[in-house]
Amino acid sequence: MKKINGLFLLIIVAALFSCSDKIEETYIVHTPEYMSYDALRSSFQMKSSQTIKQPGKFYFKDQLIFVNEYQKGIHIIDNSDPSNPQRVTFLEIPGNVDMAIKGDKLYADSYVDLLTIDLSDMDNIKEVDRDENVFPYIIPEITKGSISSIDENKGVITGYTVTEKTVDVTGDEVYYHRFPIWENAFVNFDALSSAKVNTNGAGTGGSMARFTLHENFLYIIDKASLHLFNVDNNSDPTFTKKIPISWQIETLFPYNDILFIGAQSGMFVYSLQDPAHPEYISQFRHASACDPVVVEGDYAYVTLRGGNLCGAIESQLNVIDISTIENPKMVKSYSMKEPYGLGIDGDILFICDGNDGLKIYDAEDPMMVDKNQIAHYSDINAFDVIPLGDILLLIGTDGLYQYDYSSIDDIKLLSHIQIYSN
Repeated sequence: MKKINGLFLLIIVAALFSCSDKIEETYIVHTPEYMSYDALRSSFQMKSSQTIKQPGKFYFKDQLIFVNEYQKGIHIIDNSDPSNPQRVTFLEIPGNVDMAIKGDKLYADSYVDLLTIDLSDMDNIKEVDRDENVFPYIIPEITKGSISSIDENKGVITGYTVTEKTVDVTGDEVYYHRFPIWENAFVNFDALSSAKVNTNGAGTGGSMARFTLHENFLYIIDKASLHLFNVDNNSDPTFTKKIPISWQIETLFPYNDILFIGAQSGMFVYSLQDPAHPEYISQFRHASACDPVVVEGDYAYVTLRGGNLCGAIESQLNVIDISTIENPKMVKSYSMKEPYGLGIDGDILFICDGNDGLKIYDAEDPMMVDKNQIAHYSDINAFDVIPLGDILLLIGTDGLYQYDYSSIDDIKLLSHIQIYSN
């Protein structure tokens, strides 16, 4: 019996040893699909209006709403009548995520390039300048699996061919590589004839913006740095410098002569007293979370969204005392579900709480915000807001909404442009 057991054990050991000679694993592999740089730099087009399918950032100026179609371009909406907004044209801009407007010039990213687009003739919108290779090379996000070899010389990555690969992981070579991800996550032309873009001033972006303007400078962030462009001649932006900030910076919010930068690690504060040379003032650190910020008076309001790629902390609204700007201090925290963008107009605070909808608060006393909820629209998925005095613009996965809050006790829904996802 002992000999039989010993032989059996020897067979098992031999079998295990032979199996260990080769170990195979199956992976989902994303092979990049490229657009050449020549094709990218001849791709801008003005088209007829299109259905909004995957909205991103948005912007308001001179009765016009500009809505990003994620990595596709920008929808222009005539908002002369907020109760009946009209989609009028679409600007095809591959790789577009964000925008800002000074006078009648629209600045928009297009993968690695910065475009300047002339809006002075709304029937003939055209690209007038392109600054090439000013942004980091973008690797579109994947939810699982790996990305095969990338060749930046082939052009920009517009998508992937997805396959399954079985590989021998015992050898020296492995088929796939992992790479960092830079990015996270809307007729006829005559309809625009009544809407004009003034040649002066800047527009207004949401709290999730990566582009902002101050005096004669355009500020743009990538994941780690602040890029400065002189737009004194707004038809020809001139790159002036890049300032390293921190890893995973996400949003910009200018307030008076101060620039607040939201990051996954905290809030960074820079002086814009000399717009050409932003100077570090202070920072407020928090646990890792996605982090837009808005400011009113002596307080900054920051939403932290935990979970997924944003961190493991509980989602919340933080109130930060910035009365001593060199030493910001958190004075209050409120629990939220999954907050994204937010906005503030005087004492009225608007919070986009994702699937839990739009929440509106009286923030006259920042220490009692949760006790003074004015309204809660729980039947929408809210991403970001732009308060415009009496009108609130809201973008979400299910549409572009406008609310009249001129009477805070009687808020009215004015309009809704529906999103039609594939």
